[in-house]
Amino acid sequence: MDETKALNGETKMNGFNGETKALNGKMYPQINNDLNKPLTKLKPLGLRSKAVMRQVTKVILANLSVVSGGMALGYPAVTLKQLTDPIYSNALTVSQASWFASINAISCPLGGLLSGYLLDKIGRKGTIITINFTAIIAWLIMATAFHEENLAFFIQIMISRFVIGITTGLSSSPCGVYAAEVCHPNLRGRLTLGTSIGTALGIFLIYTMGYFIRNDWRLISILAGSYAVFALLLSFSIPESPSWLLSKKRQEESKKVHRYFRGLKKTDNYCYEEIDIEFSRMEKAALNPIGQKKKKFVKMLRKPEVWKPLLIMIGFFGCQQFSGIFVVIVYAVQFSIEAGVNIDPVLCAMMVGLTRMVTTFLVGYLLDKWGRRPPALMSGFGMAICMMLLAGCTWFPALADVPYLPVGCIVMYIFTSTLGLMTLPFSMISEVYPQKVRGQCAGITICFGYLMSFIIINRYPFMVENMGKENVFAFYGVVSLLAILFIYFFLPETKGKSLHEIEEYFIYGKSGKPAEPTEVEMKEIFVK
Repeated sequence: MDETKALNGETKMNGFNGETKALNGKMYPQINNDLNKPLTKLKPLGLRSKAVMRQVTKVILANLSVVSGGMALGYPAVTLKQLTDPIYSNALTVSQASWFASINAISCPLGGLLSGYLLDKIGRKGTIITINFTAIIAWLIMATAFHEENLAFFIQIMISRFVIGITTGLSSSPCGVYAAEVCHPNLRGRLTLGTSIGTALGIFLIYTMGYFIRNDWRLISILAGSYAVFALLLSFSIPESPSWLLSKKRQEESKKVHRYFRGLKKTDNYCYEEIDIEFSRMEKAALNPIGQKKKKFVKMLRKPEVWKPLLIMIGFFGCQQFSGIFVVIVYAVQFSIEAGVNIDPVLCAMMVGLTRMVTTFLVGYLLDKWGRRPPALMSGFGMAICMMLLAGCTWFPALADVPYLPVGCIVMYIFTSTLGLMTLPFSMISEVYPQKVRGQCAGITICFGYLMSFIIINRYPFMVENMGKENVFAFYGVVSLLAILFIYFFLPETKGKSLHEIEEYFIYGKSGKPAEPTEVEMKEIFVK
């Protein structure tokens, strides 16, 4: 015999092998082991162990595709010494080496724009699969560059670097977008960092290969290509994003995927209030009202929830790029030598890669604990101090005598940059844009970000030659200080907010609009 009790005018019953709640004729069951807990203390379905495991596992599998982009970023650091060695038959000139290191940043914007198109056209899963295909092609071209003539050899490796740049651009946003759309808001901060973690892992792996394989860049290319094949095979196992399925009017399929990521069984046909509300909001964001045509992207740009975050994120990427973060990664060995390190520069590069990878895991905890703004502000402050100290080692020779100071500054620079400026731009592009234009806006943001990356990476050798290394370090330090001001005045806090709440923040400002569904919205949910 079922026990019933009244609470706030609603009848709740213990039955159906678990606690259920009757509301507007629908039964909302709870899990069996929660029978004796007050309803207000029950853990949301999306945060229960099975749901968390599914979300984490699939996001990790998706982010395996990002590792190839990280390898591409770090590849010049461990191969330029051999490729520019005069005893090598196809040795690159200083100008050729500069283009070899930076041309991937030219094609990254193309990959970023292409990702925006593919995200909406073939979906999140299809785009992730495409990333791995292009990575395999790029590493294959690099590994088979056997031409005797310097020009033919240079053209082939440049084609490889151009293609791998497209891969890097493609990988910068799809996995973050995928994580943002399948994860519970309380997990989103950690799991959207998968792109940064994958990139950091790729950089560390390529630095490690370069440490143990110092005179065979082809073997490094073969190993990187083999990894891309492995990532491709695993990427077929992830489900498509429910938000994208909704945008293509595949409601039933979307509902099944959404329930899967909330830990429910395929045979579970009960109606859950939490899931119905969440799915209704997702549906409202993805679909146009009946009879209303889909607005063109150019017209959508006039809306504050689109142009405001777009300008903020482009500015955020500008702070990231011109503070020298990617210069240190791409030219890790050369940068270490110019900074005056007194240890093996390749070992220093490995320390840089390891520091970034370990710190990226820490960032996930900090973002959920402190939010986005505090770590970002700490990041800019720490980076500025490290770069000014490196400049000071040249301005004041007595500083250079401090044991391991240059090495410590480089490692701490990577540590502090990873806390905010290196990771947050890639993480936040997956959560600040409305679902209807998320793919296009993410692509445009990545495009601008990598255009700035090309400029700063390509010009680095010439900046050192014309300005002096100490003034280049100081320049990066000043930009880091300016980044603090930008973050303080413009970067919004998105911690714990749903994608719907973030969108309303840009529409209504700090006062915002209540995120809870209105009485009318609730009726619409349960009438369906």
